[in-house]
Amino acid sequence: MIERRNVESRLPKLITVLTLSSGYWGIVMSADHLLQPENHTKKYEALFVEIDSGRIKIPQFQRDFVWDKEQSARLIDSIIKGYPVGTFIFWKTRDELRAYREIGNFTMPKTPKGDFAEYVLDGQQRITSLYAIRKGLRITRENKIVDYKDIYIDLDQSEQSDEQIVVSEPPLGHTCVSVHSVLNEKMGFFYKNYESDQAEVIERYKGRLINYDFSCITIKDYPIDIATEVFSRINTGGKTLTVFEIMVAKTYDEIRDFDLVARFEELRDGIDEENGGRCLRTAKFETIPESVVIQAVGALSGKKLRSRDILKIKRDAFIDTWPMMKDALFSAVDFVRQELRVPVSHLMPYPSMTVPLAYFFEKTGSKKPTKRQRALIEQWFYWTAFTYRYSSGAEAKIIDDLNRMDLIATDESPAYPPHEIFCETEWLKTWEFSAGDAVCKLVLCLFAFREPKSFDTNGIVTLDNSNLKIATSRNYHHFFPKAFLAKHKKDAIANLMVNITLIDGYSNKHRIRDKSPSAYITRFAKDNPDIDETLKSHLIMDREKFGINDNDYDAFVIARAREIARQLTLKLDPFKTRKVGQ
Repeated sequence: MIERRNVESRLPKLITVLTLSSGYWGIVMSADHLLQPENHTKKYEALFVEIDSGRIKIPQFQRDFVWDKEQSARLIDSIIKGYPVGTFIFWKTRDELRAYREIGNFTMPKTPKGDFAEYVLDGQQRITSLYAIRKGLRITRENKIVDYKDIYIDLDQSEQSDEQIVVSEPPLGHTCVSVHSVLNEKMGFFYKNYESDQAEVIERYKGRLINYDFSCITIKDYPIDIATEVFSRINTGGKTLTVFEIMVAKTYDEIRDFDLVARFEELRDGIDEENGGRCLRTAKFETIPESVVIQAVGALSGKKLRSRDILKIKRDAFIDTWPMMKDALFSAVDFVRQELRVPVSHLMPYPSMTVPLAYFFEKTGSKKPTKRQRALIEQWFYWTAFTYRYSSGAEAKIIDDLNRMDLIATDESPAYPPHEIFCETEWLKTWEFSAGDAVCKLVLCLFAFREPKSFDTNGIVTLDNSNLKIATSRNYHHFFPKAFLAKHKKDAIANLMVNITLIDGYSNKHRIRDKSPSAYITRFAKDNPDIDETLKSHLIMDREKFGINDNDYDAFVIARAREIARQLTLKLDPFKTRKVGQ
């Protein structure tokens, strides 16, 4: 029975897979090209030689070799008994992918220059087991040495028995022979060292091993996106490989010393900080994910944001763009930190917002923006989060925003719908706080822009990604504490966005707790004579009007919602383009 399935609507042309009910192979068709899998068989020795010569490779998006000796023994047992052991699927290509260099302690040979390589898409554990046994490898796993010479055929066990013939531990008192020896020694060795009937059994088993026809499918010259789609469907239960994982394999270049995994880790964590090296972690932007970095490369490579377009970027072009992307990304991070005063990446409403910013700075040569450009970028930043712009269809919207950055780079103002650049007080009054919500994060960015001060010392509050992950984190303080409201105003919703302030964790935990605002603010005022200025840094403009002196939560909610809405509108419409009444 044949099942018809669409591979992905994201692929450039109509591509369909016709898959056998076994799920192992299919035909991939496009509008102008037929990609036909080749069905064939390989003998044990052919598999071994092709691995040993570097022609069969394991791409780095596969998982590590994890089979133990017992699993490998069961595989050999199935082969000797003539059982099916599954189909190997190979991708034959001249593309050089990042592949495993070692199996345990053994260094894999390189593919001869210019030759095809066959990358294993399905069957890594089986093929690696067969190779380890034939090669007699000793692999260190979890500080233990696993010797694959120590897998044995039990010559005293009948092959008609339900028990395994091949074992990882020789049964006490049984005559056994190493599978490694069977595969590597000539038969004269066994007739000399074993009883003749035992040698005949060994010869029979050896014949079955070396003559076993392993079922194989080779897909030749498939585009990388389709080849990895095949891999994803077979190996991860429908979980598609990420673009980053595919590009790790595709962009690996030993000659140019480019390994995307290593380069991303250097970008995030740094390698030479003592000599002035920069990294996202020291900038407190280490939570920018791999996918955003890949999108930034795509943006600088001709506005290629869609997955299918990123996958088409040539290896050399990607590698050439990487240094430019790094410079532009750091310029974007510097702008966010210094001009927008967003000190940590976890406050970013969408990490992908760094992509248009990096594009802008690459386009302008990382020059400092003009006063007007700065205002236009800030407006775009606030509008993007305020409208939940990247909550769906982000790739297409980022491309549109790259076009907006083209305008801003020439001091032109992008157009925004009037209703999207004005914040209403009424809806803000009822908006509940969530640490992952884009608008809540935007309000936190507004708070951060004000450089909120500590209630006790009037020093600037230090924010850190590790303290901002969840709504219960210590930097988030309910100005009217939850415990206080639970006692004195049980019908109140404590977790409103307008009830949140950013303070240091010590004051939150040890000096406020369930106290009323009037009590703890009066107490802080004894040590901090500038307490009113401190409160203004939190957009709490007047103790009396904001209901603090009387512990009036309703008055506080209305007053602070009005002030936050006013400040957000100033960011959303800095040039006052929205007419009154719109």
